[in-house]
Amino acid sequence: MDILITPAPISGSIEGIASKSFAHRALICAALAKGKSQIRINTNSADIEATVGCLRNMGAAIDISGSTYTVTPIEKIPDRAVIDCGESGSTIRFLLPVISALGMNCEIHGSGRLPERPLSPLKEELIRMGASISDTFPLKASGRISAGEFTLRGDVSSQFVTGLLTALSYLGGGKINLLPPVQSRPYINITLQVLRTFGADIKEENNTFYINSCSLNGCDFTVEADWSNAAFPLCMGAEVTGLNPDSTQGDKAIIDVLKSMGAKIAGSYKADVSALHGCRVNAADIPDAVPVIAAVAATAEGETVIYNGERLRIKESDRIQTTCEMLRSLGADIRETDDGMIINGKKTLTGGETPSFNDHRIAMAAAVAAVRCSGNVIIRNAGAVNKSYPSFFEDYNRLGGKARVL
Repeated sequence: MDILITPAPISGSIEGIASKSFAHRALICAALAKGKSQIRINTNSADIEATVGCLRNMGAAIDISGSTYTVTPIEKIPDRAVIDCGESGSTIRFLLPVISALGMNCEIHGSGRLPERPLSPLKEELIRMGASISDTFPLKASGRISAGEFTLRGDVSSQFVTGLLTALSYLGGGKINLLPPVQSRPYINITLQVLRTFGADIKEENNTFYINSCSLNGCDFTVEADWSNAAFPLCMGAEVTGLNPDSTQGDKAIIDVLKSMGAKIAGSYKADVSALHGCRVNAADIPDAVPVIAAVAATAEGETVIYNGERLRIKESDRIQTTCEMLRSLGADIRETDDGMIINGKKTLTGGETPSFNDHRIAMAAAVAAVRCSGNVIIRNAGAVNKSYPSFFEDYNRLGGKARVL
């Protein structure tokens, strides 16, 4: 799907969509728990569908009625399971330790850039503790890990920690030593919140997690609104309702970033982004927000420096490179650094044509930048937004934007 955007002012209000970060975790916990769970998720996406499909093939029953997902947990482990994680890094990294804890004979598929995204050192730790995992896709996994002591670097992916915390909670015990520096810490906090809601007993001391003897129990769980995707309409000046101000989601920091750029915040959450200035942004805990921050910085007065974003290079695309390429194609003054980018703001951008690089956040960031362009913007393969926010362009038009399919 290619989209043509004619620049138009954005205003109005929309409800925040469900956090896929919470949805993934709640669905997986429900599939491992004792007793049924009801998970309420007000919107769907390709990544959530990938996790649901995998859990079904692993033996869980998931019935969907409107926004309610009724999950009957895995009772009988299949002799052999074949799962497809699509392009969802969360799905494969969360489920690989779970598959190993179940002792499941499983073939794991992935598409897009997923087979290139790192699974080390998680994979090696699982193998050390009893799992067998092949080196190439589709992955072949078998064997069972024990509830022992694991060690992981904290600067590769918080998703590794999430997967292990979930697997060891299912096994009823274990220990994870997390070597500093620890990045994307808020995502680990989300995991702890969800696991504890399902009954896990986890203590933490000096970056070491102690999973105590316990069992996960089915429950009712409502997935809160997603700050990561709310960042896009917020950065265009729209109001987003339903967001949790006390959320453990790291991307709620978008409000602090906008304030540091001179935005005034009103209402539920509505930012006046009409007169922004540059600032310095530490991306260590908010890597998903970088493309949209760069998009608003492209027309903010002065210089914006985004740093500590090395891990952006191993996302759905190399987001340092693709964010810079996308914004340059629309007329921005932006250049890469090793761990981020430097943006010299202009009053307006020219517009033009850009690929999405098959990355949902690049496609949405391009639409945000289009609001401040003097000419039309064409986004190629804009359907990449289905990964996390399928209704993005519908909401965009509802807020006054002018986007149409070519």
